[in-house]
Amino acid sequence: MSRTITVKGVTLGAGATKICVPMVGKTRQQLKDEAALMTTLDLDVVEWRVDFFEQVEDIAAVKEILMQIRSILKDIPLLFTFRSAKEGGEREVSTDFYFQLNREIATTGQVELIDVELFNEEQAIEELIEVAHAHDVFVIISNHDFDKTPPRDEIVARLKRAQDLGGDIPKIAVMPISPLDVLTLLEATYRMKEQYADRPIITMSMAGAGVISRIAGEVFGSALTFGAANKASAPGQVAVGELRNVLSLLHRNL
Repeated sequence: MSRTITVKGVTLGAGATKICVPMVGKTRQQLKDEAALMTTLDLDVVEWRVDFFEQVEDIAAVKEILMQIRSILKDIPLLFTFRSAKEGGEREVSTDFYFQLNREIATTGQVELIDVELFNEEQAIEELIEVAHAHDVFVIISNHDFDKTPPRDEIVARLKRAQDLGGDIPKIAVMPISPLDVLTLLEATYRMKEQYADRPIITMSMAGAGVISRIAGEVFGSALTFGAANKASAPGQVAVGELRNVLSLLHRNL
């Protein structure tokens, strides 16, 4: 059994799959409105997709609105994510800035989790993890393939590498070309959980064909799934209310 991680009373890796809902506002006002909306939804974690924010390259501005978001969300766990363009995000920045932004946010005391992408220089990832852990921040090490679904063993290898680097929660999202690709992702998830994982993992197959992977995490081993409020941040995200109903149905029957 993989060990669990508890963030502000939310335990990942035990019981029903937990729900994370992204905030994708471009302006400060949009973000404050989104944060207020989040407090009305049946969710477990909020993700701030900061790559959507129009002032993201001004770290002082990011910190300022982050404090306002935190004050609105109160005790809801907050995941800070800059998703690079090469992995499906809204913009590209230099590698130096990417790590500087994440380091500085990890030290603010305003977030519980940060996301760092797997395909970066290992030393930079390990140094960021060290900073995050020094400030009691958990690290998701993620990989996103919007073109295809890699073979099962490659999916497992990427999750293992994220774990070996010291990530608290390895994550992978892949794009299915056929329903068989969804089965590949689910098999890889189960194999990782049963044979290698000593911590929670997050996996998903994207787009419509992959929706089943977003709701079957408790069966196959994915600890967190992503739902949509106003606007999805990735293809295949299900409205949060519908997602909770299905996850609860599944949990009651296991």
